[in-house]
Amino acid sequence: MSARPPRPAEAPVPSQAVRLAEALIFSAPVPLGPAALAARLPPGTDVPAVVAEIARAYATRGLTLVRVAGGYAFRTAPDLAGALRGDAPEPRKLSRAALETLAIVAYHQPVTRAEIEEIRGVTTSKGSLDLLLETGWVRLRGRRRTPGRPVTYGTTPAFLDHFGLDAVSDLPGLDELKGLGLIEGRLPAGFRVPQPGDGADPDDDPPPGEGEPIA
Repeated sequence: MSARPPRPAEAPVPSQAVRLAEALIFSAPVPLGPAALAARLPPGTDVPAVVAEIARAYATRGLTLVRVAGGYAFRTAPDLAGALRGDAPEPRKLSRAALETLAIVAYHQPVTRAEIEEIRGVTTSKGSLDLLLETGWVRLRGRRRTPGRPVTYGTTPAFLDHFGLDAVSDLPGLDELKGLGLIEGRLPAGFRVPQPGDGADPDDDPPPGEGEPIA
């Protein structure tokens, strides 16, 4: 009589904290940050360990757990993107002017409209900024403490989420921009891509709701 083959080892049952965190991340409309997770999980839960366990469980599945916009979210596995192309709604396309404006805001924030125009070398139409505000990728940051008190602009968590970035500091640097073909030819002496940052500018007033409202 032949010996029976050994039974495969059963996968460990996820803890209640892991199951709850998985459900919270899956149902959240925006990436869920560590603090938000900790507030909903049992007291004393090791949030990084829980997140790591979820990430391991989904490492080979159709969905993966990613860190984006300062939080955690489920996204389609990168190797399946081609098979799903066409199923998602067509995103709203931005004009070249709007794309240039968005890039300047991302790399120079907080930035005023006058500063955007100075960098672009052309007048920025009100429609470009209005469109970026409408998409939720750009927000009002406050007022610059200079004559005229111009409004400043910066990016939002929705911008980071859409472009798969965890923080503004993850934006491509000069070498990466060259590699992507976004910067070509000889660059003028002293040209550089500013270091992205999303901290408060000491020369700016707080944004609406945190200080003097913008009017």
